[in-house]
Amino acid sequence: MTKKPTNKAIYITTIEPNSGKSIVSLGLMQLLLGKAAKVGYFRPIIDDFKKGEIDNHINTVKTYFNLDFKFEEAYAFSRSEVIRMKNENKDDEIISKIIEKYKALEERFDFVLIEGTSFTGGGSIIEFDINVLIAKNLGIPAIILASGVGKTIEELVGSLQIAYDSFRDKGVEVLSIIANKVELKNQSLVVTELEKHLPSEVIVNAIPLNPILANASIKEIVEELEATVLFGESYINNQAGYFSVGAMQLRNYLTHLKENGLVITPGDRADIILGALQANISANYPSISGIVLTGGLIPEDSIIKLIEGLSDVVPIISVKEGTFSVANRIGAIKSQIYAQNTQKILTSIKDFEKHVQVEALVERLITFETNGITPRMFQYNLLQKAKSNKKHIVLPEGLDERILRATKQLIDLDVVDITLLGEEKLIEDKIATLDIMLDLDKITIINPIESKCFEAYANALYELRKHKNVNLAMAKDLMEDVSYFGTMMVHMGDADGMVSGAVHTTQHTILPALQFIKTKPETSLVSSVFFMCLEDRVSVYGDCAINPNPTSEQLAEIAMSSATTSLSFGIEPKIAMLSYSSGTSGVGEDVERVRKATEIVKKIRPDLKIEGPIQYDAAVDAAVGKTKMPNSEVAGQATVFIFPDLNTGNNTYKAVQRETKALAIGPIIQGLNKPVNDLSRGCTVDDVFNTVIVTAIQAQGF
Repeated sequence: MTKKPTNKAIYITTIEPNSGKSIVSLGLMQLLLGKAAKVGYFRPIIDDFKKGEIDNHINTVKTYFNLDFKFEEAYAFSRSEVIRMKNENKDDEIISKIIEKYKALEERFDFVLIEGTSFTGGGSIIEFDINVLIAKNLGIPAIILASGVGKTIEELVGSLQIAYDSFRDKGVEVLSIIANKVELKNQSLVVTELEKHLPSEVIVNAIPLNPILANASIKEIVEELEATVLFGESYINNQAGYFSVGAMQLRNYLTHLKENGLVITPGDRADIILGALQANISANYPSISGIVLTGGLIPEDSIIKLIEGLSDVVPIISVKEGTFSVANRIGAIKSQIYAQNTQKILTSIKDFEKHVQVEALVERLITFETNGITPRMFQYNLLQKAKSNKKHIVLPEGLDERILRATKQLIDLDVVDITLLGEEKLIEDKIATLDIMLDLDKITIINPIESKCFEAYANALYELRKHKNVNLAMAKDLMEDVSYFGTMMVHMGDADGMVSGAVHTTQHTILPALQFIKTKPETSLVSSVFFMCLEDRVSVYGDCAINPNPTSEQLAEIAMSSATTSLSFGIEPKIAMLSYSSGTSGVGEDVERVRKATEIVKKIRPDLKIEGPIQYDAAVDAAVGKTKMPNSEVAGQATVFIFPDLNTGNNTYKAVQRETKALAIGPIIQGLNKPVNDLSRGCTVDDVFNTVIVTAIQAQGF
């Protein structure tokens, strides 16, 4: 039995803009770097940035913690790119690229901290759903954050509870809920109220509002106001903790100064400027963070000269706008944390460590195990596994358009080596007519009757089938058939696997394999499974293509073969032996056949988790499963579904496929000595592509 994959990442997400998400990212990164040797950072979607610039979040984390990755590796898309692609219905491409970028980091780092979108700018209305979708498809748990600013306790708790339910309903495990920027007096009450409404395993925290983190720095003010720095540029990261307008006489204004206050005054008020600078170095007055000179006015040369002679000068900046407008604009700045502002970074880390249950959170991160796998991650894993040990697949139907288009995709991705069967000139003409742009130098084309292997293959077939009254002439006739020729390539080791059926029937594809590839020594039955890629999971359906009315012994063998197939593709087998009744409630020949098959499996493979007879709803729905079979390891969480007959299985997989828009990969033939797989004559290019990938992976096991 395979062990469940342990978690290697956490997804930090929010439900709104300006929630203070960076405090969690910075605090958690500091925490993780004390537990793991190499920690990566990834933002699937970042805000748009100007050419030559980089994302502030990525730059801050990378610079402060000195992390080893390139900027381009740390994100997948900009916000505008995602909006454009969603408008073009390219959601699958978005998720596929995000998975690819994340997996590249996962391979390099012991743990990856992933930060969701920031809900700023256009398209923010769809961001919550996007964050849920990303976390789900990456198969990682989440930390959800929300701000308490401008909310009652009831509103804050309610919004976080709704967010939790939304993530859980989509199958995303939520490890922690954090209420940020709450009033200090309400901190304990917020935690208590959240704990009332959330499961006990969810770690609940509340972080009080910290003015240091809310206040803008002089650098941010300069950028917002497009100001000119006249003095004190080395102190430009000072925090403007409070601002006041110097419009009164100096003796009165001095009484309004506060610690780290920002002085806003017209540029010709030399008295206020010099008085503020003197107060800054006086032991009797608070230190100021900087001075903003308004109206585009610059102090006279004599005043400039005086300031230049001072040993320590706070930032003095000049803006063109009037005093009232400048004060309003400074008050509206939403401050961010950036790489050079170490005061805010250190404050964030300190607040995180003080107000978050860090040890409990680390324990959950380390022990969390991923349940199930999403279709997109499943397909990504298939592709990577096929690439890891490239195999040679023969496709007998070389003139079919779907086969040719799938071949181009496979060759472009360098996943497998391909041989097409058919007349070379006809295949070349078809490729040119369809404008497929397939590089013929990267594939092999064989016309069976012109092949140098034809005589050897015919003789081999004759030797294998002469006991069935097949003579050499008959063997040669059969070998002209592409299905027989392709199957013989696999049998003789000249190809690792075969995929056919886009044009030919299942019998035409499978019969040659049954005749001379034959079944594995431990197997007496050839059967099939489909990988059903549903919205939030991948299930295994068997047998939906080959055996019409299997006996109990055959059902047992189908179940054991399906479990082996499931396991080899990274899906933990929890087998549901389906029937029209669950447990001991039903009677009748059909139910008894399933019950007996279940007992056979338990006896031969006691290591497998299996339940039967069981109804489909009890197998997939946790609530129904708990009601009907409360002590079952399979009920409500089955991954492998064995249908009692071909009629039920074939109709069920097609109904699920059509009604849910699920991707069905298969049928995947199991039990043969070497992999040969069948396509439906109604297959798509994607069906061909996926079946070739699966066949290549099967071939790795021989």
